[in-house]
Amino acid sequence: MTTPDLNTLQHFIGHAQRECLAELLTGEEGAFFANKLTALADLLAKMPTTYTQESLGDQAIIHLHYFKAGADWYITEKDIDTDGEGQIQAFGLVNLGYGPEVGYISIPEILAQGAELDLYFTPITLAAIINKKGLS
Repeated sequence: MTTPDLNTLQHFIGHAQRECLAELLTGEEGAFFANKLTALADLLAKMPTTYTQESLGDQAIIHLHYFKAGADWYITEKDIDTDGEGQIQAFGLVNLGYGPEVGYISIPEILAQGAELDLYFTPITLAAIINKKGLS
């Protein structure tokens, strides 16, 4: 199995987390992390683009979860990269500790602030995460 180049995931994983993953790939559990990154690359390739889940409402599927301190970003859709500049924004649910809000999310901004991608997140509906986290 070929592990995706961490640089190809740079628009979704911040610099510090990529450096840590590069180190983990060389350790005794390298195969585990290689599998995680391969699954992530596959998920990103198949992930819905903006507006494709619009009609689903709270049944839209969250595909990615970012976190930092008490803040969470749940991504349901990614932008179409029409300009070739990489992933610029996404759509999903944000909870900065003041209650949830649905809207556009700048992935570069949250990565610049040190948010990390949850490598253990399993896709789930918006309704399920709202109920699970008590975000109504």
